[in-house]
Amino acid sequence: MQFHHNGYVSGNPLTQPPAGVGIDRPEELPDEVDVLIVGSGPAGMIAAAQLSQFPGVTTRIVERRPGRLEIGQADGIQARSVETFQAFGFAKRISEEAYHITETAFWKPNPEDPSKIYRAARTADDPHGISEFPHLIVNQARVLDYFAEFMHNAPTRMTPDYGYEFRTLSVDDEAEYPVTVTLVHTSGELEGQERIVKAKYVVGSDGARSKVRESIGCTMSGDKANHAWGVMDVLAVTDFPDIRTKCAIQSGNGGSILHIPREGGSLFRMYVDLGEVAHNDNGNVRHTPLDEIIEKANQILHPYTLDVKSVAWHSVYEVGHRLTDRFDNLKDGDSEDRTPRVFITGDACHTHSAKAGQGMNVSMQDGFNIGWKLGHVLDGRSPAELLRTYSAERQVIAKNLIDFDKQWSTLMAAKPEEMADPAELERFYVQTAEFPAGFMTEYKPSMLIGEATHQELATGFPVGKRFKSSPALRVCDANPVQLGHHHRADGRWRLYAFADAAAPQEASALREWAAWLTESPESPLLKYTPAGTDIDSMFDVKVVYQQDYTDVDLGQVPEAFMPRTGVFGTIDYEKVYATLEGDDIFEKRGISRDGAIVVVRPDQYVANVLPLGAREELSNFFAPILIER
Repeated sequence: MQFHHNGYVSGNPLTQPPAGVGIDRPEELPDEVDVLIVGSGPAGMIAAAQLSQFPGVTTRIVERRPGRLEIGQADGIQARSVETFQAFGFAKRISEEAYHITETAFWKPNPEDPSKIYRAARTADDPHGISEFPHLIVNQARVLDYFAEFMHNAPTRMTPDYGYEFRTLSVDDEAEYPVTVTLVHTSGELEGQERIVKAKYVVGSDGARSKVRESIGCTMSGDKANHAWGVMDVLAVTDFPDIRTKCAIQSGNGGSILHIPREGGSLFRMYVDLGEVAHNDNGNVRHTPLDEIIEKANQILHPYTLDVKSVAWHSVYEVGHRLTDRFDNLKDGDSEDRTPRVFITGDACHTHSAKAGQGMNVSMQDGFNIGWKLGHVLDGRSPAELLRTYSAERQVIAKNLIDFDKQWSTLMAAKPEEMADPAELERFYVQTAEFPAGFMTEYKPSMLIGEATHQELATGFPVGKRFKSSPALRVCDANPVQLGHHHRADGRWRLYAFADAAAPQEASALREWAAWLTESPESPLLKYTPAGTDIDSMFDVKVVYQQDYTDVDLGQVPEAFMPRTGVFGTIDYEKVYATLEGDDIFEKRGISRDGAIVVVRPDQYVANVLPLGAREELSNFFAPILIER
């Protein structure tokens, strides 16, 4: 964390000075906004949090509830999401209050007495070290609280506007504010009265029954599995020995439970198999009494018992897998020059079962994706064409998620005797661990993702996948740090320069690249950084040397990696790194000893890998993405 560069800060360094629209921000919802986000769930809140970092962009987020969410429905936080929380500055704090999943126990019918269950296997949650971050369980409401805190402390001083329900919208591409939105007050003295707001862009994060989706004519298609599950968050007394361990339980009577311990040491969640649903049920299964769910749980757990003392929340749902035909308001046949004005995220465009723990996680990546892109366009950094990449990127990811969830939910609902191999469930869990952890997202080549022509220079940073952090040693103070943990949700691109083998003070390909970066008119730093701002306001440039840190003389490091920032022009010393003894990032991430440039997007995905000498390629890569300032 860096502060003091504009003068001494005596208060909370997480609170940024107000700027732009955050100065004297009106409490009342304005008549005209740049971005209107509908729904304060995870997808909407992360989009708002990202946009809160753009002081010149007026963003408001409306929510039909009168106040904050108190009891969240989702609770599974995959490691990829915790990486994202690090970008927003609260990964450590939320990890401290969360339950950490380290293994899963698989319970099956006892071969000697199938009426009883026994522990058949255990599997580590992350045996391959996919991420340095843990797999967490924490209430969705707390996730929203942390995003709300980040927004409030941001330059725009953003807070949700509670008590507004979305009714409908219309789009007039020729207007200065093309989207006219009709809202209605849901509480207070104005309850029931309509309110009109005009916006340049609208983001619909309003859930599975999305009215924003309906307003732009998107259609959901898919199927139901005709299988119902009861879910309950409870406090109970039990003799089941793995009550504080994640469990997949298959009983001899055919029922199943997915058991998830919750944060706080006592609470836990159970997804209880309620069996097949008749085709003519018409939703009646959703009214299954809580007592019936508890009774079914006790049947599955036999010979163990569950004495429920308190129920914080419960529900019944039918497994369904549905996906919209598009994630924005553009239709087939629309001109390629037309700009999308309305976007949908999260459950508004993809629904699936809860048992893979993916809903909140994938939804947040939707919001992160559209958030920085809207910020770039509205801030004048990028052309509006950038916004067409949102639907193109995220719809494919949602389709992959649904395909995975169909397999997982089918296996969870299967009876043990229906499986060809008794270990099929746990084997599938282990073999597919990278997917539910959130790390199989791989964006295809586009205006934002380069071809993997030079992938051999950094095999551990696949183009199109998230930047997988690794430790390096910060030269200025000899502190080991996770390189990716400095990748904040501040809207900046990252350029990681991995040096060639020459000593830092010697002539080298790295020094030539660094000189080009600070001197050439074709350099992205000089072409796209706005006048009057810090030289690193658009691009965060870091170098990692192959040598031991004691062989790196900061006085010999090129100025590209020692920028002067802040009102006093002080030197930023935290962009120069060396390899860590015993944990060499060059070896760990397959980086060529000839060096490489790794380009990373504002949402932490690797956009390109290039040789140190590919200066023209680097310049050409950014040409369609950014606007010269």
